[in-house]
Amino acid sequence: MDTYTFHDMTLTWLDGSGNFLDGGTMFGVVPKALWSRRYEADEQNRIKMRNDPILIQYKGKNILIDTGHGKGKLSEKMMKNLGIVEEARVEGNLAELSLSPEDIDIILMTHLHNDHAAGLTELREGDFVSVFPNAEIYVSQIEWDEVRNPNIRSRNTYLKENWEPVEQQVKTFEGSITIMPGIEMIHTGGHSDGHSIIKLTQHGETILHMADIMPTQAHSNPLWVLAFDDYPMTSIFAKEKLMIEALAGGYKFTFYHDAYYRLVKWDASGKEIIESVTVSS
Repeated sequence: MDTYTFHDMTLTWLDGSGNFLDGGTMFGVVPKALWSRRYEADEQNRIKMRNDPILIQYKGKNILIDTGHGKGKLSEKMMKNLGIVEEARVEGNLAELSLSPEDIDIILMTHLHNDHAAGLTELREGDFVSVFPNAEIYVSQIEWDEVRNPNIRSRNTYLKENWEPVEQQVKTFEGSITIMPGIEMIHTGGHSDGHSIIKLTQHGETILHMADIMPTQAHSNPLWVLAFDDYPMTSIFAKEKLMIEALAGGYKFTFYHDAYYRLVKWDASGKEIIESVTVSS
């Protein structure tokens, strides 16, 4: 497990699954000749991905950002379609840290697509139940509304087995919410209508977790958005605004999907990485 100490916070990336996805879907209209300079593709045009929740330990609380693909929830067909090469080990990782799922106090759901939310529940004795029964689960009101009434596009990723068992644990917000001093969730829309980012602030320094409007360090260009995005122009405008703020303020960035970088800090131009934490092998 990779860790990073951010003043009073300890960030640990848990194993939420590893997979390969088509590079074209991850970079949308950007030509491969451009994106492949920053993110390697294999002979099938697939790129290596992670789906790793971040555990934040802070002021006696155990906080998760998203939950991974879950354990034993993907059919053989789904695993093939998603290019899954490594299933989630979140519970095992927690045990290595002398924690159990019952010790998770708060879960910050950037959005509820299957690759982020499947780890909220698991199948026990024929029923889906909450994996983290003591956690408060935060998600934007817009996301929560769509999850329960998905459209023709989103119904294939907002799966009832991921959210119905945890419905009583969910707390919603509009706009933004301060979860604890130094931890803020901010609704951006874009990737999904209810998509949110996480802003961590400690002693005058800031880390942004941009979730799926910047799934990897290769997506720092505001125009490089996913073919998966429901509202790509919203993603572009949100990322452009955040990048101006972040580069001027010397912010750092963390990632959920990057198979090579956990954290980076760019120089003021946004072109050169001046600090990083890489994914351990």
